[in-house]
Amino acid sequence: MLEQKINATLMEALIDEEISRYWNTEPQSASTTQIYRALSTVIRDLLLKKRNTFLKQFTNNQQKKVYYLCMEFLTGKSLRNNLYNLKIEQEVSEALKKYNVSLEELYSIEKDPGLGNGGLGRLAACFMDSLATGNFPAVGFSIKYEFGLFKQKIIDGWQTELPDDWLTTSDVWLIPRTEERVIVKFDGKIREEWTDKGLKIYHDYPTQIEAVPYDMMISGYDSKGVSLLRLWESRSLNSIDMNLFSQGDYLRALAEDSLGEAISKVLYPSDNHYEGKILRLKQQYFLVSASAQNIVKAHYSKYNTLDNFSQKNAIHINDTHPALVIPELMRIFMDDYNYSWDEAWKMVVDSVSYTNHTVLSEALETFEDNIIKVKLPRIHMIIAEIDRRFMDEAAHNLGDRNKALKMSIFGYGKINMANLCIRGSHCVNGVADLHTEILKKTIFKDFNEYTPGKIINVTNGITHRRWVNQANPLLKDLLTDILGEEYYLNPEKLNLLKKYKDDQSVLTKLDEIKYKNKKRLAEHISRQNHINIDVDSIFDIQSKRLHEYKRQLLNALRIISLIIDINEGNIADIVPETFIFAAKAAPGYFRAKEIIQLIFALSDYINKNTFVKKYINVCF
Repeated sequence: MLEQKINATLMEALIDEEISRYWNTEPQSASTTQIYRALSTVIRDLLLKKRNTFLKQFTNNQQKKVYYLCMEFLTGKSLRNNLYNLKIEQEVSEALKKYNVSLEELYSIEKDPGLGNGGLGRLAACFMDSLATGNFPAVGFSIKYEFGLFKQKIIDGWQTELPDDWLTTSDVWLIPRTEERVIVKFDGKIREEWTDKGLKIYHDYPTQIEAVPYDMMISGYDSKGVSLLRLWESRSLNSIDMNLFSQGDYLRALAEDSLGEAISKVLYPSDNHYEGKILRLKQQYFLVSASAQNIVKAHYSKYNTLDNFSQKNAIHINDTHPALVIPELMRIFMDDYNYSWDEAWKMVVDSVSYTNHTVLSEALETFEDNIIKVKLPRIHMIIAEIDRRFMDEAAHNLGDRNKALKMSIFGYGKINMANLCIRGSHCVNGVADLHTEILKKTIFKDFNEYTPGKIINVTNGITHRRWVNQANPLLKDLLTDILGEEYYLNPEKLNLLKKYKDDQSVLTKLDEIKYKNKKRLAEHISRQNHINIDVDSIFDIQSKRLHEYKRQLLNALRIISLIIDINEGNIADIVPETFIFAAKAAPGYFRAKEIIQLIFALSDYINKNTFVKKYINVCF
């Protein structure tokens, strides 16, 4: 809901003003890209006003603030989502007639911010949307990666990674907040000094990196709320050595600047080598340190105390990547605000909660003890003290130190981030009933027995307004005809569809929608991949990250089995089927790349074999 009702005339005037201000040209002479940027700026500014109004109401109510920390936010394109959520698509479409351009043309200009690689980042983005729709004051924190995951190009069946330069168009949605920048410290030495006021900690000779925030607004649907996604950009404090530059040694003169900027350069650098592990640790600490400093400073400036911190702030860790926010908050509370260990620890545990996403090793991160000790000396000291205190407490309560050791944060020369998350959170959740039960009975069994009730279930979901209503408009129209618009804000109303399960009229319309969508996909594949597929065949689609556990290889083996059957004439039970794969493999994940190569080879073989192609087809 906007303070001023947006109509086509007002939207025209706002777009004209932006075009005139930024490009000093007549609106009718503006290029399609200029119109896209002008419209996006108008919507961004409307959202900023809307959020400021929302926050004034929130401030009066003194409501708890939600902070969501995640290394990924797969937000998708902003223009379509915000216009839909503001319910002004029709008005904007009408206004654009003046410029002889359609909304679809503008939607196609915007690049998808590749600030994630799959479900984790999409979940985080859906939370931002839903929190705003529910009128919760929420801020998401992540990194402003200059290059997203990567653009994928298949050359002779082999995945090749190219830079994902999403900022060339999507930068228009970011608002720099240079006045709120903070300093993040790495390396150096820790010096302890006892004074009459207690222990003082000094961090000598650190490497200091500047964290500069950029804000992106995410509107709720038909609501007062607007979520804020704050993305941190890394910059070196000493960007250039003037002496070296004057001597002509330009590369060395800019070396420190390049190292500082590397932190926010690329999403998920390969960590199958030592330098990659260091950079990934730096990214994670950079995110949590900048975010924690920002959260604490905002709270203190409002209340002039931190005593009520946990009553006013909920800080959520999405997966283990932001685990270091726990010791970082301890550092801030103790070193900067002089709280005792026990006071600081209670504030941290009462504020922080943690979502575990999988029992697989890559989501249960570990870092070598020595790496953290060298790169983050103060944080290492705090983690060691968290573990020491817990080991003493658990060994005493259990009467068995060996059992307590199973829950230690340290083990085999590594620091277990999941164990740190559980220790520093008041609540831990799995993302499905089955997954949560597995956590309780296997990898977190000892924790579950030690603190029963701490591990709960919160089933993962997606924002149906985007992934039904926007993504599948034909289905949306049918659902709206049957159910009305109430399910837009109350998805549980979709349960009412069950009474139509035997309604032949509804089922026929549903079949028609599926068939039209299959034709749209077939046309897209024909344009993009130059492969013609049978729309009347069964579509078997796997669109997800390429990973052994996600079962693309199992599907490829089934395809090979079908090829053998067809070549041997065993075709009586074969129904025409099209296998469609869409997936990126991590740059350092060699076997996953080999699976892509295998799928591509199967596609190539089938498309050259007219007999086999009558029954099956494969498209990567």
